[in-house]
Amino acid sequence: MYKTLDNILTQLEDNKALDIISIDLKGKSDIADFLVIATGTSNRHVGSLSENLISELKKDGIKDIKAEGINKSDWVLIDSGDVIVHIFRKEVREFYNLEKLWADAELLKYSDEINKKKSL
Repeated sequence: MYKTLDNILTQLEDNKALDIISIDLKGKSDIADFLVIATGTSNRHVGSLSENLISELKKDGIKDIKAEGINKSDWVLIDSGDVIVHIFRKEVREFYNLEKLWADAELLKYSDEINKKKSL
């Protein structure tokens, strides 16, 4: 599962997603172990990030990936089982502010996670 999370974070970073964060949901929700939120610069970028991520998850052997919102690409939700990914356009992310909903969970920016791994 951490491998899946790491692959998702790396894929988003490699494809120039902005403001990538992960939220540890273990013990706080039964829907998933982690939630990842990222921003794309445009509808086209959000769609491309989503399609590339789904393709990579399939290559990693993850089955039954569910995705919603790819046609409009304002907000795409990708459910890979233990990790749920939300990819937004900036304005849509600011409007819904999912980070605030999970304020009591551990929130890590992608750069924080890299530094955490380096210290291990």
